[in-house]
Amino acid sequence: MHNKPCDRRSFIRQSAALALGAPLAFNSAGRFLLAAENEKPKVPAVSLANAKVSIVGCRSYDPKDVRGAIDQSFNLLGGVGSLVRNKTVTIKINLTGTNFMPFLGRPVGETYMTHFSTALTLCAALFAAGAKRVRLVESTQSRSTLEGTLALAGWEVKALQALGELQFENTRNLGSGGRYVRFRVPGGGYMFSSFEFNQAYDETDVMVSLAKLKNHITAGVTLSLKNMFGITPNSLYGDQAGTEDATAGRGPLHNLKGFEKIKLPGLKDGITSNDPTYRVPHIIADICAARPIHLSVIDGITSMSGGEGPWCQQAGPLKVTTPGVLIVGRNPVSTDAVATAIMGYDNPRATRGSKPFHFCDNHLLLAEQAGIGTADLARIDVNGLSIDKARFPYS
Repeated sequence: MHNKPCDRRSFIRQSAALALGAPLAFNSAGRFLLAAENEKPKVPAVSLANAKVSIVGCRSYDPKDVRGAIDQSFNLLGGVGSLVRNKTVTIKINLTGTNFMPFLGRPVGETYMTHFSTALTLCAALFAAGAKRVRLVESTQSRSTLEGTLALAGWEVKALQALGELQFENTRNLGSGGRYVRFRVPGGGYMFSSFEFNQAYDETDVMVSLAKLKNHITAGVTLSLKNMFGITPNSLYGDQAGTEDATAGRGPLHNLKGFEKIKLPGLKDGITSNDPTYRVPHIIADICAARPIHLSVIDGITSMSGGEGPWCQQAGPLKVTTPGVLIVGRNPVSTDAVATAIMGYDNPRATRGSKPFHFCDNHLLLAEQAGIGTADLARIDVNGLSIDKARFPYS
């Protein structure tokens, strides 16, 4: 992979208008909401002792194959019934945009976005395990409802709704709930002491990150931790921050240059770096400390290497990958560490300068140092296939 930094912000910013004011938050009645009115109590920490990860083979997106692999993954973890029974479960999917044209000769679900089959079978398995309610969330670059965007992507929305009490929320702004909730970062955070998120991330009992097994130009890899970067609302943290109509990307999080008038909620005083390869990894760790992940599901059935999406083509070659695995775990740092090793990178705790973090700080290591979980392969209980058996080198 090429060493030249490249991020989606730089592509989006070319066509996005510069936001001219600080972000404001309004409820559905148009009333301005003070942060103190929506203070988020401390979220219970994810168990650091639960460093158990399953690796299961899955060679196709046939729903029967994927459901079998998910069920086997859950069984290897000791089941998820105690985690989800009678609970509201929120699943952060990974769309990365609203361009659903095939890429690298494959549907986008087979390369760089969440595949409908993976989402469908995961929702079905969670309902079967006793979940009361399942909610799919993503912050899209569209003013459409999430279900409308998914229908445009070819997802069978009615099939999802037929599974049980299933909800959709586009978390790019206030959304249907009409309020933001402040989530504090335990320990004060690296760059942010708190975040303002759509209330869907508060009104849930279990947080699931459904990710793809991909490289990332700015963060080295994008797995269950990096997937959560997308929960930051465009209306508060994006190029057009200050309006509820915002759909542009999160340029100010990558680099504040040109966005000096935007006040990012929760940003700590004294942060001076505008280097995306420093900022993005540290922000990932802060987000995942503030809004913990309770279940990580990484789709490595097919994916892509070299970057996170088509916008990275100028940085180097992008290729379809076919690892043929699902990687599932209860701790996101441990799950991402195993996934990183499967991608052919022997040391998921590597510091800047070693692949896949040869040009950026390692957000897995930062998350470990923040107490979220361990990235030390020697301390992770791997079940199912071995890492050696599942390894599919990305670079």
